Amino acid sequence: MLSNNEKLLMQIYNSLLGHFGPQEWWPAESKLEIIIGAILTQAVAWRNVEKAINNLKNKNLIDAHKLLDIEEEELALLIKPALYNYQKAKKIKVFMNYLIDNYDGNLDLMFNNSLHKLRNELLSIWGIGEETADSILLYAGNYPIFVVDAYTKRIFYRVSLTSEKISYKEMQQFLQQNLQPSVEVYNEYHALIVSLGAVYCKKKNPLCNSCPIIKNCKFQKGK
Repeated sequence: MLSNNEKLLMQIYNSLLGHFGPQEWWPAESKLEIIIGAILTQAVAWRNVEKAINNLKNKNLIDAHKLLDIEEEELALLIKPALYNYQKAKKIKVFMNYLIDNYDGNLDLMFNNSLHKLRNELLSIWGIGEETADSILLYAGNYPIFVVDAYTKRIFYRVSLTSEKISYKEMQQFLQQNLQPSVEVYNEYHALIVSLGAVYCKKKNPLCNSCPIIKNCKFQKGK
């Protein structure tokens, strides 16, 4: 028998899926491209990431060895649309160095690790935080782990399921304890949350009246 939290989470999921449709995340042609995108999308809109990735593709640089060999300055200029480009160029190089040193550049070998072991490894890499690590694990590695971001915390606080100051770990645990461990559901749910947060559930001036989950939301009623 499902708990109230489980029922509400799935009700929200189904409402979002019905409204937005399947999001088909992560848009990429390879696992390595997903990883590069996960690093580039830190603190920037996806449209900027797409421009940066297209620049890399035009130079045939979606390759671990080539990314490690290219001058950091040149890489930074290619990914300039993604902002914070010099820092992100360093992050990409640090990750590629880790991948080559530990797995000879073989992502299938890297993803052969257990979820716990690989997550700890990823978090030990400079420039890889929890959201980036979990995006790599879920979208590139197909591990059942829920990716948490600012939208996630904001939306589930507004529907009164979690506290406003909930930590990343607490938010992730809450979702994984109240949803069946499913790569497909975790993938789609996170993508739908991003769409909801970007279009309706904005930090300032949310579009509550047209929000697809307004019936579940306490935010507007409590204002």
